[in-house]
Amino acid sequence: MTVLVGAILSGQTRAAPFVPQSDPFKVLDPQNWVNPDNMTWADYKTPPGTSWSDPGRKGSVRNFNIALVAVDYPDKPFVITQAPNSTVFGNPLPIVSGLNRTEVPAFYRDFLNKPSDLNHNHTLHEYWMEDSGGRFGVDLTAFGAYRLPSRSYQYGIDDERGGFNQGACPSEGPCSIDLRTDALGAWRADVGNDTANSFELVFILSAGQDESSTWQEFGEMKFLRPEDVPDEFGPPNDDNLPNYAQTRYVNWTSWQAASVIWPNAGGGSSTQAESSGMSTYAHELTHLLGIGDNYNNPYDDPPRRAYTGPWSMLSRGSFNGPGGPHTRWQIPATLGGSLGSLHTVSDKLRINLADNSSVLTVSREALSSSGPVVAEITARCINPGEGELIGLHVTLDKDLSPFCNVSTDALCDGGGYNNYDIEVIDRMGADSFTPDSGVMISKTKDVDNAPFQWTIDANPQDIDVVDFYRPDGTASKLTIGDYRQLADALFHAGTRSGSEYEYTDEANRLHFYILDIRRDDVGILHYTVGVRSLDGSGSSTYGIDLSEGQVAEGPRARASSDKGVTCAFRLTNSGKYADGNATHPQDLSAYLTSDIYRLSAEVDSDGWRVEVPNALASVKFGSSSTVNIAVGAAARAAGSAVVKLTATSESDPTVSITKECQVKK
Repeated sequence: MTVLVGAILSGQTRAAPFVPQSDPFKVLDPQNWVNPDNMTWADYKTPPGTSWSDPGRKGSVRNFNIALVAVDYPDKPFVITQAPNSTVFGNPLPIVSGLNRTEVPAFYRDFLNKPSDLNHNHTLHEYWMEDSGGRFGVDLTAFGAYRLPSRSYQYGIDDERGGFNQGACPSEGPCSIDLRTDALGAWRADVGNDTANSFELVFILSAGQDESSTWQEFGEMKFLRPEDVPDEFGPPNDDNLPNYAQTRYVNWTSWQAASVIWPNAGGGSSTQAESSGMSTYAHELTHLLGIGDNYNNPYDDPPRRAYTGPWSMLSRGSFNGPGGPHTRWQIPATLGGSLGSLHTVSDKLRINLADNSSVLTVSREALSSSGPVVAEITARCINPGEGELIGLHVTLDKDLSPFCNVSTDALCDGGGYNNYDIEVIDRMGADSFTPDSGVMISKTKDVDNAPFQWTIDANPQDIDVVDFYRPDGTASKLTIGDYRQLADALFHAGTRSGSEYEYTDEANRLHFYILDIRRDDVGILHYTVGVRSLDGSGSSTYGIDLSEGQVAEGPRARASSDKGVTCAFRLTNSGKYADGNATHPQDLSAYLTSDIYRLSAEVDSDGWRVEVPNALASVKFGSSSTVNIAVGAAARAAGSAVVKLTATSESDPTVSITKECQVKK
């Protein structure tokens, strides 16, 4: 391999003047993650130029034709027909109460799918239109209300062997009665099979709470011990049962919280309750399209880390919304769970919400022959335009990660992955209530065998956040398995961000880079990312040239000013690209013509400081880029200093150069 260092390109045009920096030491891309508990509706940002919530817009492929079937019980009327705060759970909220039973189906149809002040103009139709780039919308038709023949707890208590609520069925049973059989039966008896069969999917809306949104708030958060649960939260007229019961994730909650349904999907229908937010419906609809869950038990022993947490609709992204997860019990559901995250790019491709052309597919095995791939990726909340990408997908012929034991290592991903995926998440649109904006790197599988997507955590240490305070005032912190442990997982560009700008998988022989960030004139977020093989860099000739540094603010600028100054250098890729005839799954020629450089700086005098705002730079072969170094001087510093910048090729570390910049105090 030929090495070119300091070679001057013939015919190169004169470089443009360096641009002064208003704040040379400014962090390029700071990580400012937000606890979901502290979010409000003011955090919502509309994707530029979109009107996805317009009910007059139809999906370009089609609208899902869904029936909403509302059912109540002899012992439990719809919560919103009752007086404010009158149920044992303190529902309904005063904002919606005292409705007539006949008004309930239409109310929930409109709450879920008609823009209004109550739902903050966010609907299922909007969610799916945004998530699919306008391909799929939602038509929702309401039916009912139907009164089912059995008591509510007979459908809600899952007391079968291995069920969520074993041993909790009152003497006036039986329990584990199939809600679908009775709800769909009542609906079909009313409308007839021809009408029922005209709908492709059915949402069953059950009167009352759902267990997923209620068990913790009306279990360990409200009562210190199971024995503290009072009779009002216990079973009806049954002294043989305690006032507590087993639930899905832990061994007790109040009996009332355990007695209600847990939302689920299957066989063309899904079950929800009045506390189920719009994102619960979006989550269950995804199952009806053919993908399973991708979440852990956050309270398991031994513990295991969340898989994709708040970043995925198939994980705990369905909990997203202002106020955080501990507001999900409220009726109507206008806070936590009301606007879940978008699907990950991998999941978008599985269910045809995005075109394959919007994702760059790279072969790990071919990278060593082609050299590094560099591409700009747009936030996944944006419908990509011609030539824009929302993801980079690296296929693996085999996951080479060493064995790890999920029973002894909470951070073990379990192995067996087929790909790496890179995508950009911005707190915009349905992703407004994710904790951060940045780059997600994840491992993915080709089948939905959970975990089928595993977020690489840029900050794998315990996030050390209080979840809630118990009745005796003691703090309960997030478990290692809690999805909010991944609130700071995204990667960020540049140094000093609080996150990381690169990730190396030695076993799988891959190095990933977050090279730069760009938010365009209309506010859309883009990142330039790169990936290279650790086993080779192709046939290209790698070279580098670096100018002497100049103070961008001009010769009169002084480093002792409040903000310091910028030493600017012109970095040139003087190498020559050569096609390595690599067999990537698609034509990557437009993305193989750059090298990645690592930058480091030092200053030779006491009292002086330097920072490299971005320790990485990517430059196309035959092109140049400006590299800025922040320089500052303390009052006691010497009158002048020499700043040295070293730039080294990541593809060939023997290609390296150092140049200087003279700076005055």
